[in-house]
Amino acid sequence: MAMVCLSDFEAYAKKYLPKMAWDYFAAGADDCITRDENILAYKRIRFRPRMLRDVSVMDIRTKILGSEISFPVGIAPTGFHQLAWPDGEKSTARAARAMNTCYIASTYSTSALEEISAAAPDGLRWFQLYIHRNRAVPQQLVQRAEALGFQALVLSVDLAYTGKRRDDVRNGFRLPPHMKLKNLEGAFEVCKTSPGDPSVSWNDIYWLRSLTRLPIIIKGILTREDAELAVRHGVQGIIVSNHGGRQLDEVPATIDALVEVVEAVRGRVEVYVDGGIRKGSDVLKALALGAKCVFIGRPALWGLAYKGEEGLQDVLRILQDEFRLSMALAGCANISEIGPHLVQFSKL
Repeated sequence: MAMVCLSDFEAYAKKYLPKMAWDYFAAGADDCITRDENILAYKRIRFRPRMLRDVSVMDIRTKILGSEISFPVGIAPTGFHQLAWPDGEKSTARAARAMNTCYIASTYSTSALEEISAAAPDGLRWFQLYIHRNRAVPQQLVQRAEALGFQALVLSVDLAYTGKRRDDVRNGFRLPPHMKLKNLEGAFEVCKTSPGDPSVSWNDIYWLRSLTRLPIIIKGILTREDAELAVRHGVQGIIVSNHGGRQLDEVPATIDALVEVVEAVRGRVEVYVDGGIRKGSDVLKALALGAKCVFIGRPALWGLAYKGEEGLQDVLRILQDEFRLSMALAGCANISEIGPHLVQFSKL
């Protein structure tokens, strides 16, 4: 079967992954309204392409926090990559390095930070963090990540409790016995019920700041009020995210929330978005609405399920080619020419 677009990888993963693993990756909270809306919202945005613009030479590179990446698509933090491929996050790190883009490694990875770092020593890696009840756990993780050359911390702020994902409840989801949460070995008794701590507040940003010189990016912001607070608390970036529709159902699609956050931030920090990106044209729409870069979650896992590192590179390459083509057809030869003039919201 020729893998032509991301939905081909989705169909493959659904067919060949064990049911419990597929259901875990695919799950949304409650009725899955937000999960599905993340994708549908892109379909309501239309392009306003410009013609007779010289697009014979294309430059799709960009920078995030000062580091150059080959195109504005990175890999979002997702847990348990060994459920998709035996080498797990090590393959993810190698694929990101091969495509010269950013990989955000999850606290809940099935490879240790040290293994991820060793798999792609010179890759651009950020580390996603949850703040646990026992503050010694995140403190140790931050110190390990910084020592290993991770270049930013991504704090997930939307997981005070775990959303209700019905298929996981029905399946009694648990990791197979041979898989471990490598970063939390020895600390796991503190985080069996929920990865997060319901008492975490904005003050914890200052605490985190005191532990590290790394830039801090907040993931999970959906409103202008929280975007303002994030800037006020001195973070370097915001990822507009609703956790792939896995937390609170019936919140806005991330591409819709992006507009509000970008307006509130007014260029003071970089804004990124994840959720629902399935085509290169979706990437172009997100950049037109003010995102500096997008991050893909589930499609990266489908790529791993197909052929590990090679499959994930295929997914990224397809997105890269589609993005370049969409840019050219819309009349943009480089990233700086992309702006809000390029899109309109459909009246449908």
